[in-house]
Amino acid sequence: MTSKVMDLIYWKDTERTGMVLTGLVVGLLSLFQLSIITVVSTLSLAIMCFTISVRIYYQVLHILSWGDGEHPFKAYLDLDISLSGEQADLYMQKAIVMALSAADTLKRLFFVGSLLDSLKFLALIYLVTYLGDLCNGLTLLIIGVIALFSLPLFYRQRQEQVNGFFAKIQAKIDNIKDILQRLVQGGGPPPDPTPGGAKPKTQ
Repeated sequence: MTSKVMDLIYWKDTERTGMVLTGLVVGLLSLFQLSIITVVSTLSLAIMCFTISVRIYYQVLHILSWGDGEHPFKAYLDLDISLSGEQADLYMQKAIVMALSAADTLKRLFFVGSLLDSLKFLALIYLVTYLGDLCNGLTLLIIGVIALFSLPLFYRQRQEQVNGFFAKIQAKIDNIKDILQRLVQGGGPPPDPTPGGAKPKTQ
């Protein structure tokens, strides 16, 4: 299942990925005008009409001896999506660990376990308020779906350029974090990179 999802994201099968992406975007865009119940029921009705029509068509071909009678959706029916007891326990444990880790992180941020981290979180929340004025969650979800099907492929094709760009940004962020850290600790000049400190010049 994971490999099939990765094949969709990296456009291994262009036709299938295009259909999935188009369906997701159209379905999300329709939520701007219709309720989610209407969208889900309409999509389900369309899918059922298509699959039943194809199934009857293949059955008729088999009756007329024009086909081998194989089920048209056999590949999907044989797709194993079940989980064993051990796998279910493993995924549940991972979910619990992630939830507890997120709760612990939020606790430290809201109750100022680290002043610098809480200030960064405050700035992030402040920016999110502006983002909420510009667009709603559904718009962000649509952007996220499009990004999911475009950014991984773009990164694979332009990996060196992207890594160099983000390395420069990371260097600037580290510089700003160093300045903020020194301000929080009471200011002072930046540490001398020379081993043993700077030595006085001789006349």
